[in-house]
Amino acid sequence: MRALRLLSTLTALALGASACAGDADGGYYEPGPDGRYAPPPMSSGAPAADAGVAPGEEPEDVDSYEDVGTNPWTEVGHDPFSTFAADVDTASYDIFVRDVGTYTTLPNPASVRLEEYVNYFDYAYPAPEPGADVPFAVHLGLADHPMGRQHAQLRVGIQAEAPPEFTKLPTNLVFLIDTSGSMSSDDKLPLVKRILTQTLDQLDPNDTVSIVTYAGSTGVALEPTSDRAAIRRAIDSFSSGGSTAGAAGIQLAYQQAEAGFIDGGFNHVVLCTDGDFNVGVSSTDALVELIEEKREGGVTLTALGFGRGNLNDAMMERVSNAGNGIYSVIANETHADRYAAERMLRTIQHVAKDMKIQVEFNPEHVLAYRLLGYENRAIADMDFRDDTVDAGEVGAGHRVTALYELILAGQSIPMVEGAPEVESGEPVEGEREIEAGELVRVKVRWKDLQATAEDPAWETTASLTPDDVAADASDDDFLFASAVAALAELLHDSPYASLDELDRIESIFAAQADRDRDRGELYDLFLVARPMLEGR
Repeated sequence: MRALRLLSTLTALALGASACAGDADGGYYEPGPDGRYAPPPMSSGAPAADAGVAPGEEPEDVDSYEDVGTNPWTEVGHDPFSTFAADVDTASYDIFVRDVGTYTTLPNPASVRLEEYVNYFDYAYPAPEPGADVPFAVHLGLADHPMGRQHAQLRVGIQAEAPPEFTKLPTNLVFLIDTSGSMSSDDKLPLVKRILTQTLDQLDPNDTVSIVTYAGSTGVALEPTSDRAAIRRAIDSFSSGGSTAGAAGIQLAYQQAEAGFIDGGFNHVVLCTDGDFNVGVSSTDALVELIEEKREGGVTLTALGFGRGNLNDAMMERVSNAGNGIYSVIANETHADRYAAERMLRTIQHVAKDMKIQVEFNPEHVLAYRLLGYENRAIADMDFRDDTVDAGEVGAGHRVTALYELILAGQSIPMVEGAPEVESGEPVEGEREIEAGELVRVKVRWKDLQATAEDPAWETTASLTPDDVAADASDDDFLFASAVAALAELLHDSPYASLDELDRIESIFAAQADRDRDRGELYDLFLVARPMLEGR
C-alpha cells in the first residue's frame, strides 16, 4: 500500500499539469564454524583480549572528532539545487566496527558520517562497458520510504567502470610510519607491520617500497627498493617510542617518493598513524597545502588510522582528501589482511578526479528535499561548473550512493523537535535546467586523471519522471542502503532518527545477511549494538 501511495501521489501530480509529459533519460572477522562473520565473544563492556589493552581494561576514549551536523529540509522553491563532492572514504564505518566489535561500545556520535556507512557496501549497479565515452553509469530510483516514514526516498547510484581484470600499474609505495610511544599497543604498530608485510604479496618484482619512520626525530628506514628481503628486515626493525613529528616525516616521505618516482605509475604515500601529530608544524593548513602541492606533481596520499584513544579523525580525513586518498581505520588483523589484499592498490587506481554531483528538483513535483549525509562534502551550487574547485576522486569499480528524502508537492514538511530550521525564502540564483516533465535531474561532472586545474571537465546527466516510478522501485539494494542510513542516523543521534525503526532495520539486515561477507558482518554487529541503542 505504501508504494501505491507514492504512485498515486505522482499520478495525481502528472494529471494536474499537462506540461509534465516527458521521457526518462569490508568485513573484519574470521568466519565461525557456520561460516558467519560474527564478532568475537566478550563480556559486556570489556575489550577483546587482543585489543591492545589488558583484559577488562577499556582504553580511555580521547579520540578527536568534529561533528558534521545534520542536513535540514530545503524547500525546492528556495533552492532546487543540491551539490556535493563524491566521497568513498570508509573510516567512519570502520570506527563503528572497531568500537562495537572490539570494545562493545557505541561509536562517538560525532564520528558518524552517514555517507561513509552507506558507501562502505557493494551495490549491484550495472557498470558502463570498459572504454565507454562516459566512465560512469547513473542509476535513479524513487519509492515510498523503506523505513515507513511519511514521505518518499530517492536513491542516486553512480557506478564507475571497472576493467575486465584489475590492471596494476608499476608502483612506487612510500610508507610513512608513526612510531611514537602512543603506537605501542597491539592494535596499532603490530597491525601496521602486518599490513606492510601483506602488501608485499600484492606487488610485482620491480615495484618499489620505501619506509620513513617518525617519532620525535625522523629517519629513513628504507630507501626505495624492490628487494623483498631488505623490505622485510626494515619492517621488523622499527619500534615505538617518543613523541610525534608528523610534518617533518611527511616532507621526508615525499623526498623518497620523488627519488623512486615512476612516470605513468602509481606514486603513493601511505600514512600509518593513530592519528594525532603531537609536535612539529602546528598548522594543519600547512600540511594540507603541502599534500595538495605534491598531489598535483603526481604523488598521492592515503591516511590509515590504527587503534583507539588518540585518533584525530578530522585531520586524518582532511589530509587524505587533500592527497586524493581514501581515509580508513584498520580495526584488527583480519581487516589489515583484507585491506592489503583488496584495497591497498585498487584504492589508488582512479578513473576520474574532481567528481561533483548536482541534483536539481522540479518544484512542480517536489516541495522539499533533505540529503542524507555529505554534510562536510557540500559544494556551493555556483561552483558546480567551476572546474578549478577540487572535489572527490573515484576509483575503478567504485560506486557512490546518495539518498534523499523528498516531500512531494501537496504534502507538508514534518516538524521534528530539535531538527535544524527548514531552508526557505526567496529563490536562489542559478539557471534552472530541469525539463517540465522531469521530477529530478542529476548531473555528474568530472575531470580526466591527467587534467590540470584549468582544463575543462566532462559532464553527464540522468533524469527521472513520474512515469518512471514503479511499485518495485525499492529493490534489495535500495532497502539495504536505506536501512544503513537509518542506523547511521540513530548512531549519530540525529533528530530525524527513531528507535521505532529498529525492527524494520533488523529485518532488512537479517534478510540480506547471507548475501556477502560485509552484510553478514553488519547484521552481527547490529545485534550487538541494538540493545545499547535502546538503552542509551
